[in-house]
Amino acid sequence: MIRAFIGVPIDPTTTAKISQVVSQLEHPLPDVRWVAEANLHFTLKFLGDVEEGHVEPINHALVDTLRPFSRFTLNAKGLGVFPDVRRARVLWVGLQGDRLAALALKVENAMVSLGFAPELRPFKPHLTIGRWRRFNGSPKKLAEALERWQGFEFGRSEVEEVILFQSVLKPEGAVYRQLNVVRLSAP
Repeated sequence: MIRAFIGVPIDPTTTAKISQVVSQLEHPLPDVRWVAEANLHFTLKFLGDVEEGHVEPINHALVDTLRPFSRFTLNAKGLGVFPDVRRARVLWVGLQGDRLAALALKVENAMVSLGFAPELRPFKPHLTIGRWRRFNGSPKKLAEALERWQGFEFGRSEVEEVILFQSVLKPEGAVYRQLNVVRLSAP
């Protein structure tokens, strides 16, 4: 079994800007476990544990579904939390892109047709940049930190490929390995 997900890489200039902001948030938000800059990506679909024999059918489904899909640009902007500032568990950077929802829906439908459970939560495109095991901080301080970065533009990324990743959990954090890359078509 391997732990797998389908995602989109983020431009290194954008991830560097995110890391700069994270360094400014580490003091006011001390209990956050931060995502390493190298691991910042947009997850289209988390697959969970997958038998190695199912990797090839997943690859074929992604190629068939995504090859005709056109490349596009996404914008990383602002900060937020899930579920809210009183019970924060995930700190995120928002993502905007005119074709983002369509891409996520195509991947979702392809994976559901292979027997993966459908996502029940509403689509909220984001990059997870940090997590709390248990939020013990001040909701007011968290709201102030979020407000400061509300409209901040972290940068743009050209969405040119979708990647099937393997996630290997290690004591120092997850390590991601590319299993397959599907290039999107030229616009």
